[in-house]
Amino acid sequence: MFVELFTILAPVIICALIGYIWTRRGHSFDVEHVTLLVTYIGTPCLVFTTLTNVEIDLDTFSEMAIATATTLTLFTVLGAMVLRLFAVNLQNFLPPMVWANMGNMGLPLCLFAFGPEGLALAITYFSVNLVLLFSFGVAFSAGAFSLKNFLCMPFVYAVGAALAFTLSDTQVPRWLASTTDLLGGLTIPLMLIMLGVSLATLRITGLKSTMALSALRLGMGFVVGWGVAYAFGFEGVARGVLILQASMPVAVYNYLFAMQYNRASDEVAGLIVVSTIMSFITLPLLLWYVL
Repeated sequence: MFVELFTILAPVIICALIGYIWTRRGHSFDVEHVTLLVTYIGTPCLVFTTLTNVEIDLDTFSEMAIATATTLTLFTVLGAMVLRLFAVNLQNFLPPMVWANMGNMGLPLCLFAFGPEGLALAITYFSVNLVLLFSFGVAFSAGAFSLKNFLCMPFVYAVGAALAFTLSDTQVPRWLASTTDLLGGLTIPLMLIMLGVSLATLRITGLKSTMALSALRLGMGFVVGWGVAYAFGFEGVARGVLILQASMPVAVYNYLFAMQYNRASDEVAGLIVVSTIMSFITLPLLLWYVL
């Protein structure tokens, strides 16, 4: 079991370390442009090529999508209750409690733990999260909803195109399959390297409260993921993917939105760092549980 856990975690840790050491040694890394590359090219291609190459029936896809929406609803309700109880600003700190790092960490972990099927289900979880993040999540932080910004996200069309090919049982043209497969291969390594860069550049403020909120995010993620998986009757890969994705630390996207809308960005940055460090401690146990 130790060898299996090490095999899953080693690529994630090594790629993140590359980004961390690269940045700490003073080398430049254009996070803004790499983020745009991953968001607008890499991720849509990865979504398309994974969903069209792995056989997942519509019922399984739909169940995972509904289960994902259920976890987000529970994160919102439970997170709001706890933050209200301790008089913590909801507009600043509820988004980090809801949206976890299901991309940079969740996708590679599910791939290494469960193979292509796990990646396809993880992308389903990831896609639903992004749809709700760039609609309700941004609207909550900004105080207003922008349909234009949401419709500019190419992953929405990548999911639609993949479902169109899959449901119509149409063969993806070879040139398109090869291109999206090649470009999609950029995504996971770049996500992990960016995670390391973020850990090297973001700073921790208010350590006591940051540790408490980080523990809340990780603990709530596991409990909600386990509960929803049980309620939906998930077993095997689907159960493992849902619990893993739900239990991830705070997403880097939360820092970007906190910066953009002036929502306690320094404190949110600390949450990302601390929750990620804590997750590296809990991940072996989490993987042991779901495997």
